[in-house]
Amino acid sequence: MRRREFITLLGGVSLAPLTVRAQNSSMPEIGFLHSGSPEQNVQRLAAYRKGLNEAGFVEGENVTIEFRWAAGRNDKLQELAGDLVRRQVAVIATPGSTLAAVVAKAATTSIPIVFAVGADPVGLGLVASFNRPGGNVTGITSLNAEIAAKRFGLIRELVPQAARYFALVNPTDPVLAEPFTKDVQAGAATIGIHIEIIRASTDREIEQAFANFPRQSDSVLVFGPDAFFYTRRTQIAALAAQRAVPTIFDGRDYVEAGGLASYGADFDNLMHLAGGYTGSILKGEKPADLPIVRSTKYELVINLKTANALGLGVPPMLLATADKVIE
Repeated sequence: MRRREFITLLGGVSLAPLTVRAQNSSMPEIGFLHSGSPEQNVQRLAAYRKGLNEAGFVEGENVTIEFRWAAGRNDKLQELAGDLVRRQVAVIATPGSTLAAVVAKAATTSIPIVFAVGADPVGLGLVASFNRPGGNVTGITSLNAEIAAKRFGLIRELVPQAARYFALVNPTDPVLAEPFTKDVQAGAATIGIHIEIIRASTDREIEQAFANFPRQSDSVLVFGPDAFFYTRRTQIAALAAQRAVPTIFDGRDYVEAGGLASYGADFDNLMHLAGGYTGSILKGEKPADLPIVRSTKYELVINLKTANALGLGVPPMLLATADKVIE
């Protein structure tokens, strides 16, 4: 499903009238919409709250947060967004969940929305431009889906004998899967390699993908950014270890769980910035006037223990440039 078709589908669904007010009218309420789950986002939530606090808002004191988690079920996001709209929350925050941002925009044109996404927000149709977003949406972007080619370069350094390259994407999240797929294919072409795309959107499909993965020392796997994969990162790391599959991801949490390496935006920084922008909205700033912030903080993380288990010698220069090495 293409992004435009997906957004059109969402936009054509009628949501209930905005008649239900937030339960606590004595303080503003943030509607937090995410495709993941709370137990998998503890550190990121702490970073979001820190940004919110620095803007002058403390949960339970002068602001409340109404959480809506899809727990990896992207099909639930529309219903959850509709519920927040009916509550008439002061602002909807979707940091760290690109699909949630697209769904929220389709659900309301009046409630302010603050996102932190991994793709181009203009290309997604979230905003009109970086400098003047227009409408009711603004936020932070890491353009994480568009640096996939660099991850291939890094995995080539880690696995110099690599001859077959695979990329795993979630087909139920076309908002991220499509730009990621396009980018890795374009990036691969520039360095003369071919990418084989694998699709998985359930636990069983992830297990099947690893079961079918070739038992060859020259095969590597690149993961696309996706909240569903993020909630399954422990399972993914365990399967990669069992099958001896070199992997590279978009975020360090995968590497801390046992993956080989990651390169991408510092997600805690993204969440922190999103918390601050949410505070700006609560103070009366209009999303249309708040320019999109482009994250410039990226990090390379390498799990040396995993590299040793795979029999890989990490180049000293790569270790020296890594932001974090797990031993």
